Amino acid sequence: MKPRLHLLQLVTLAATLAVSLLFSSPVSAQNGPGTDDLRALRFYIEQNEQAAVQAEIQRLQSEFPGWTPPANLSDLLRTGPTTEIADIYARLARGDVEGARRLLQQTSASYPSWEVPADLRNQIALADGQVAFDRAVNARDAAEAVRVASKTPSLLRCDRINNTWSLAELQASNGNSSGALAAYRQIVNTCNTVPDIISTIEKAEAVADTPQLTSLVETAKARFLTEANTFETLEQRLLSGRGETTQQPAATARINSPTPVTPAPKARSPKSPVPQAPPRNTAPRAAPSTADTGSGTPSLSRLPARGDGRLGATRAAAQIDNYRACLANSEQPRSIDIAYERAWCAYNLERPLEAMAYFDATSRSSLSGEVKRDARFGLALSYLKLNMTEDAARLAAATNYTDTQRREIEAIILNQRAVQAYQLKEYQKAVNYLDALEKLTNGLPRDLALLRGYAYLNLKNYSAART
Repeated sequence: MKPRLHLLQLVTLAATLAVSLLFSSPVSAQNGPGTDDLRALRFYIEQNEQAAVQAEIQRLQSEFPGWTPPANLSDLLRTGPTTEIADIYARLARGDVEGARRLLQQTSASYPSWEVPADLRNQIALADGQVAFDRAVNARDAAEAVRVASKTPSLLRCDRINNTWSLAELQASNGNSSGALAAYRQIVNTCNTVPDIISTIEKAEAVADTPQLTSLVETAKARFLTEANTFETLEQRLLSGRGETTQQPAATARINSPTPVTPAPKARSPKSPVPQAPPRNTAPRAAPSTADTGSGTPSLSRLPARGDGRLGATRAAAQIDNYRACLANSEQPRSIDIAYERAWCAYNLERPLEAMAYFDATSRSSLSGEVKRDARFGLALSYLKLNMTEDAARLAAATNYTDTQRREIEAIILNQRAVQAYQLKEYQKAVNYLDALEKLTNGLPRDLALLRGYAYLNLKNYSAART
């Protein structure tokens, strides 16, 4: 049994609590009592001091005329939900997002002083994102699926690898083999479960040429040194299925049935994060890993502009091109400035889908206009790495890039449009794009010059083809 306090002790305690309340809680005649307002009443209930309980109830009702205490006063001893949280998670687990949201609203109303845990907010946002992503995939809308994933990067975590596979398969079915390959490459560069990496390379075989397939295998071997034999066996099996054992030269194109030359080159990755990023704030923050775990990624829209104390270490790693250390130092960003640094590192490690999320969040943040412009540059580069040429073009048209940035973006757009036009047998368009690219960059690389020559051959312009 709890000890009972003497009257003098109760009076002294009540006075102390009253002074505390005076300085800690604003008085409101419209709202019910908050956590601090109920502190004295809860104490008296715990001490079973009935006279003090009734006196405190009368005082609260005088201060908050609309408030009525619960029939069971012990309910006031509960300051937050218990079983309700488990019920919310259970609804999320079975896909009842709306039901989870309704229960969350009811719980918040029942416990006004309760703050919704960050993990629960993130899980609801993730569930919403999954619904939107599935809707886009079912509608065969690859661009919308990418946009949804860029808003909720947790959708592309390794524990949801089926989402990235679905996105890649959707892009391939829409004729965007480069975008599909970028999605598969992101898995190979990120995830840590060997059977998943093997399955990914097997899926990528449908959209990769031999050098690209070999590159994926080499990446996997470099990451999983003890499994080198496993990946070598995989490579031999996949190449044997193509009737190859080593890389074969491309077949010579014919006039009536040409084989396009290599696709547009990948967008050039900046050597280091864009300069003049915002100043460092050294407030420390903890950041659990999300690489292969089920933990939620904080909502990017809620991140403060600055405040993640790992920013210095993240930038230092990026500046020496140690992008893996950069990502390790910036896992689960706690501020936008470090999310921006992470975006460049993810981009340089062939993780454009992840980079897009952080570039997009930075472009919408309160950081400087220069940083937001550079984030939109990174976002356009990420679109282009996914072969989403028109999305990049729309973004470029709406952004005031520097002259250097605009030339780089426009060069890649012209490059990709030329290859796409050639593949669609729109040979005159291909020539026009390549002429514009040559003028912009003062020349063409050999593969694109050959592509223009084949386009002229198909247009029966033999003299132009010879030049």
